[in-house]
Amino acid sequence: MTDQNRVYIFDTTLRDGEQSPGATMSHAEKLEIAQMLDEMNVDIIEAGFPIASEGDFAAVSEIAKQSRNSVICGLARAQIPDIDRCWEAIRHAKQPRIHTFIGTSPLHRAIPNLDMDQMAERIEQTVTHARNLCDNVQWSPMDATRTEHDYLCRVVEIAIKCGASTINIPDTVGYTAPRESAELIRMLLERVPGADEVIFATHCHNDLGMATANSLAAVEAGARQIECTINGLGERAGNTALEEVVMAMRVRNDIMPFSTGIDTTRIMGLSRRVAQVSGFPVQFNKAIVGKNAFLHESGIHQDGVLKNVETFEIMKPADIGLNENNIAMGKHSGRAALRAKLADLGYEVGDNQLKDIFVRFKALADRKKEVYDDDIVALVQDAAANTGDDYLQVKHLRVICGSDGQSADLTMIVGGEEKSVHSTGDGPVDACFNAVKKIFPHDAELQLYQVHAVTEGTDAQATVSVRMEEDGRIVTGQSSDTDTILASVKAYVGALNRLIVRREKTGKDSDAKQISMYSH
Repeated sequence: MTDQNRVYIFDTTLRDGEQSPGATMSHAEKLEIAQMLDEMNVDIIEAGFPIASEGDFAAVSEIAKQSRNSVICGLARAQIPDIDRCWEAIRHAKQPRIHTFIGTSPLHRAIPNLDMDQMAERIEQTVTHARNLCDNVQWSPMDATRTEHDYLCRVVEIAIKCGASTINIPDTVGYTAPRESAELIRMLLERVPGADEVIFATHCHNDLGMATANSLAAVEAGARQIECTINGLGERAGNTALEEVVMAMRVRNDIMPFSTGIDTTRIMGLSRRVAQVSGFPVQFNKAIVGKNAFLHESGIHQDGVLKNVETFEIMKPADIGLNENNIAMGKHSGRAALRAKLADLGYEVGDNQLKDIFVRFKALADRKKEVYDDDIVALVQDAAANTGDDYLQVKHLRVICGSDGQSADLTMIVGGEEKSVHSTGDGPVDACFNAVKKIFPHDAELQLYQVHAVTEGTDAQATVSVRMEEDGRIVTGQSSDTDTILASVKAYVGALNRLIVRREKTGKDSDAKQISMYSH
């Protein structure tokens, strides 16, 4: 790659991203994200808007002092106090930058009630002041894409003459289409004197879903800096997503021969951390970093990926620091995918066992939106713990609970004979356990009853564990199901089946306390 093909990444997660309503980050969180960006080799970090608040000033100042690799940039309006405050915050950075801006479109000129000449004079004054403080100045004509071309060329020329080394062209309202984005950059490069001596940048919002396309189109036309955020975080519909432009240039280097210095293996970790601290979760089907970006549920897709991952993937999960398996298990998954998933989880199963687990898996997939790895592990353990050869088997359960009382109707197979009872209790689980005792009387004492969710969500499987003791014999039972009560009964009955085995294997005088029957 030549220097002309080098694209600089300007991350504004801590400034524009934090302006998303509700995305405010704490001081410590800002420092943490800045450090991660610095370690990722982001070229420029826009750390904040120093005059906005004392907290923002403090964060920008601390980030400036701690940065090791990145240029640290602060934002300032086209006002002398803003620029002075910005410089005070970033002055201790190894590589400081002042970024000053003003709205140049007719709509934005009307806000401060400035005509074209008055605004041009303001730009000249403020850019010159910034350049006298810092030798790295960036200037932005806000709402550039809706500014008259002749006037845009005029003010860009003024900013260059006054010392700005980077000219950013923002699509502030996400109105532009890719062709327009490219044409605007070409027009400025052709018409503005001195344009070949500065770096042109692009800052695209995603209101029409074209931010990444607009940014890449601008780069193809000659822009050499992309302003973006992690996860596309930002005002309204957000900004160009860092991960999308970086990976697009990497994957399609044949038509976009551009390079960045980004360490892409840090993308996923940073994406997840930004989502956590900002409170803005990443949508499942978000490009590059979404939960489903490298997952395949269709049986046809899964079979193709298992044979050659490139059949349905254009990049490697490891390239962004993701080492998770690329198969999502759901109701469309086939036996081959299930066997592969089991092997990945460390379970080598025979054909008959796979058949049994597959039946359970399909039944679970019909009840859940997504089947996670832990769900499958629970299915394997449940299949091993509850088999058709058990002396006691649960056939049917119906539970009624509420403010008027709790009862259970239970049907079980006991030694091949079907038995049914009705029972009540202090709560639905107690009613069910009482029903089991009616069908299979025993003196075993329940020592432990524990429930935990295997995965998240209201449709999560519950894994129930029980521990029982009879005459020194300690047995355990475990079962998983999306129905917590049914899982409880199966776990309880599973423990009783183990107790029956223990009775057969230990004589009356045996030291049963030295033996423990745990299911694996």
